[in-house]
Amino acid sequence: TENANLPGFVTICAPSNNGGSTNFGSAFLPASYQGTKIGTNRQPISRAQIANLKSPRTQTAQEEQLAFIRSLNASAEEHDHNNPFIAGLSEAHELAYRMQGELPPVIDLSQETSATQELYGIGSEATDDFGRQCLMARRLLEAGVRFVEVCHGGWDQHRNLKEDHGKHAGATDKPIAGLLADLADRGLLKDTLVLWDGEFGRTPYAQVADGRDHNHTGYTTWMAGGGVKGGFQYGATDEFGYEAVADRVHIHDWHATILHLLGLGHERLTFRHAGRDMRLTDVKGRVHDGMFA
Repeated sequence: TENANLPGFVTICAPSNNGGSTNFGSAFLPASYQGTKIGTNRQPISRAQIANLKSPRTQTAQEEQLAFIRSLNASAEEHDHNNPFIAGLSEAHELAYRMQGELPPVIDLSQETSATQELYGIGSEATDDFGRQCLMARRLLEAGVRFVEVCHGGWDQHRNLKEDHGKHAGATDKPIAGLLADLADRGLLKDTLVLWDGEFGRTPYAQVADGRDHNHTGYTTWMAGGGVKGGFQYGATDEFGYEAVADRVHIHDWHATILHLLGLGHERLTFRHAGRDMRLTDVKGRVHDGMFA
C-alpha cells in the first residue's frame, strides 16, 4: 500500500458465494496481502461497511486492549518463531486501528460534486449501485490503496440471456465509462491499469432456448490505462466464436502480462512455500507485448 493507514487491496461488494473469501484471499502469500472487504453482493453499497471496524470502546480502552493483545502475540512468537498466522493477526489488528480514522472520509461519496456523481450514474436507478462502487474505487486509489476490485455478479445466464445481459450491461456501462473518464481527467489513468473480466465466456450455441453454457476456450476481457494500447483488439476466435485461434492468451500469459505492466517480472517474483519457490504464474506464462502502448 502507498498509505500505511489503509490496506493494499480492497474488494467492494465481493460475492459471498462461489468461492467466498478465497476469491480475495492471499493463498500462499502472507496474510497481509489478502483483500479487505467492503460490503457484499447481497446489499446495496450505500449501506456497506467494513465489519468490526468501529470499536464499541473508548479510544483509551481500545489502546489498552491492543497493548494487551500485542503482549500476548509477543509471548506466542517467543515460543513459535516466524509464525505467519500470528504475524498476520498482529498486522490486521494494527491496521484496523489505524483505518478507523482514515477510511470513513475516503468512502464518503457525499464529498463529490453532483456533476461527478452524475458522471458515474449515481442517482439513476439502474446505475446507482455500481456507480457508487466505481466512484469509491477511484477515491480509494487516490488515497493510496494500490489494488481495488469492484464486483458485479449475475452474468451466468444459462437462460434468459438477452434480457438479463441487457440489464447487467445497462447497470455497468455508464459507471465504467465514468470511471475511465474521471481517471483520465485527473491524470491517473496513465498510471492505473483497469481490467474487466469474468472467469469464463459463453458458448456460441444456445442452451435452454435463449441461454448459453460456460466457455473457457474463447472469451473476451478488456484492459485500459497503465501502459496498454487503446482502441484495438488483440487475438481472435474462430468463425463461430467458440475458441481462440489467433494470438491466444492463456490465463497465465495474461497474469504475466499484467505483472509486467506493474513492473514485476513474473519469472523472478517468487515466494518460498511448501519446500519450493512458488510463482504467481506457476511454471507457465509469457508476456504478450503486442498489448503495450
